[in-house]
Amino acid sequence: MTVEVETTTVRGEPADSGRDFASLRLIEALTGPATPDEVRDAVSEAVAPHPVTAWHTDESPDGTPRTVALRIAGHHVRLVWEPAAPARHRTLDPVVPEPALWRTAVLADVTEGAQLPAPVREIVEAVRERTDRLTHAEVDALWSAMPLLRHFADRGPEIGDWALVFRDHYVENSVGFLLAAERAGIPREWIYALAKGDRTAGRHRVHAWFRARGYRSDVLDNSVIDGTALGQEVPAARRVGADVDRFIAAAHRAGRRVLVIDDGGLLARGPGSVRLVSEPVDAVVELTVSGLKRIGSGPPPAVPVFNVARSQLKSMLSYEEIADSCLRRLRELVPGQKFIGRRVVAVGFGTLGARLARRLRSLGCRVTVVDQDTLTLIQAAEQGFETEPTLNAALRRCSPFLVTGSTGEPLLRAEDLALLPDGVLLAGFATKDFSLLSTGGAGLPESVLTGVGGRYRLPGGGLATLLGDGRSLNLFEYEGIPNSGYDAYRAGTLIAVRELCRRAAALAPGVHVREVDEAVRDAGLFETYYATYVADTPPGQAQRRARP
Repeated sequence: MTVEVETTTVRGEPADSGRDFASLRLIEALTGPATPDEVRDAVSEAVAPHPVTAWHTDESPDGTPRTVALRIAGHHVRLVWEPAAPARHRTLDPVVPEPALWRTAVLADVTEGAQLPAPVREIVEAVRERTDRLTHAEVDALWSAMPLLRHFADRGPEIGDWALVFRDHYVENSVGFLLAAERAGIPREWIYALAKGDRTAGRHRVHAWFRARGYRSDVLDNSVIDGTALGQEVPAARRVGADVDRFIAAAHRAGRRVLVIDDGGLLARGPGSVRLVSEPVDAVVELTVSGLKRIGSGPPPAVPVFNVARSQLKSMLSYEEIADSCLRRLRELVPGQKFIGRRVVAVGFGTLGARLARRLRSLGCRVTVVDQDTLTLIQAAEQGFETEPTLNAALRRCSPFLVTGSTGEPLLRAEDLALLPDGVLLAGFATKDFSLLSTGGAGLPESVLTGVGGRYRLPGGGLATLLGDGRSLNLFEYEGIPNSGYDAYRAGTLIAVRELCRRAAALAPGVHVREVDEAVRDAGLFETYYATYVADTPPGQAQRRARP
């Protein structure tokens, strides 16, 4: 970068600019704990490929930058800093002391409505990424909130000769898991993290921290495989898939085996199925039932796949936390709604759906359960629920204020729309539940309720509100599950990862669940969980906190 440093200023501006910087248009204003020095350094790195013909920093008496003015590729840009008022902490657990916040304003000589020139866009992106990044104190807090993961991160065989492709929600406990993967031996440069595309509350902060940590980080959206992709999602996914292919190939050339941890089965599908990643991997850990269905719908996998989705760990511990987060998010989105005594139709009575139905009933809701499996309906009926085999039948018999879904399959059909009562709320806790609406199959929403969802006009003239964005509602602009609530699940997944890496060469291709259960039990996770979270532990015997 060629930078001409100005030595004289007029009102803090480059002396020879000949430009009234006060007339520049505000492009973005971002608030975060990054200091002006940190943001300035990030911007300096971002503009390095472009010709910078002037650069000047105006400092306050204590040496803190107040403004930066630069001319880059023919454009005038100015950054202005000011302290920001304290705000509610941006992580699940508060950090003490609270970090100081700064507001960074980016101004440029760009006409309103015009596309940002590449250098200006890159400056804005650099500011956003540095402002978003989790702080060391915030990472310490989330790591401290996961004592089981910390405990098992330092126990077990090293897996330092592996590379990892990790595809999951960008939430705080994912940060904790990848820190644990590092402690298990995987170098940072051989970790590729992929978000699923959900609008999780802290996704930008997690992405920024991943990149700063040295991981690769991008988005590989479920919608491309689901057939619900919109706009540029398909070409974007193919671009990311090609980059993942290059990562896998490079790992193999370096003598590393490649492990995939997937939430959704996109990366383990065999030849002949829809694929975004074609390079073969060496082992897979699948985290979801929907992912197992995808894997099972194609040719048998050519590598061992550890089935965490149906393990004792997830079925008996994790789903209680998931169901709790689903109901909490639902009630937060509609705080003005009365639940007690009202009719709810709950579609799906599986591992998650049954727990949701019971929680709704415990609130005082009258719950009608819908499921296509007759044995499951019998179980629901014998637990005291009213039941119907189809949503259509349920809607003909009752008038719910709320319909929930947890099937992961399209459950609302065009012929059901006319039966929905006016004002009904639709809450999907698995992607595709209400895809008829979310993908535009029933037309666009009549109105968008910011931070809540979309309102649709029904054939009979009434209105239905689809809460969230049509994906898992507990991850819509929300963090989902407390870090300590997913502590056992992440620790158990790490135990399974180590066992799979140790035995990958000897295991037969295909899906394995018994080995997951045995590894978790043999490691003593359940006993450690009980001692940590359930037993009345005497003071001073809590596990020692560790730093990442």
